[in-house]
Amino acid sequence: MDLYLVRHATAHDRDPVRWPDDADRPLTPEGEQEFLQAAKGLKRVAKEPEVTLASPFVRAWRTAELLAEGAGWPEPEAFPSLEADRPVAGVLDELGPYTGRTRIALVGHEPGMSELAWLLLAGNPAEGQIHFKKGAVARLQTPGPPEAGGATLRWLLIPDAIRKR
Repeated sequence: MDLYLVRHATAHDRDPVRWPDDADRPLTPEGEQEFLQAAKGLKRVAKEPEVTLASPFVRAWRTAELLAEGAGWPEPEAFPSLEADRPVAGVLDELGPYTGRTRIALVGHEPGMSELAWLLLAGNPAEGQIHFKKGAVARLQTPGPPEAGGATLRWLLIPDAIRKR
């Protein structure tokens, strides 16, 4: 199985006056434009997933929508386990119904994406081992259903590299 881990594109800075609930904080216009170009480049290097699961937070959801628009990936499905500050082990627990798929995209936040990658690669969610820039995409491969320590990193691309493809 291929897992595409995607960190949301560049969002506005936290501002409790404008967005009292951080889940409502959107992407910046520049972040949207840059990620749309990255999504178009991603279409040339990544096979289309069968499903795109996204944090329902506005910035991650919009990033998933841009993947659908620019790369032709499936429209996102809400996946609350990918919300910011949730334990990443929950993501693996909730992937059960999707294990018959060959390619799944997961769109979320930091440090969750880094922790999830490291959980899949090394068996524990140590933060800081892999750093996802805003809009970065990683492809991990597993021989069967995703499990801790069972994945191999195939590539990790930052948005600038994807846009240049």
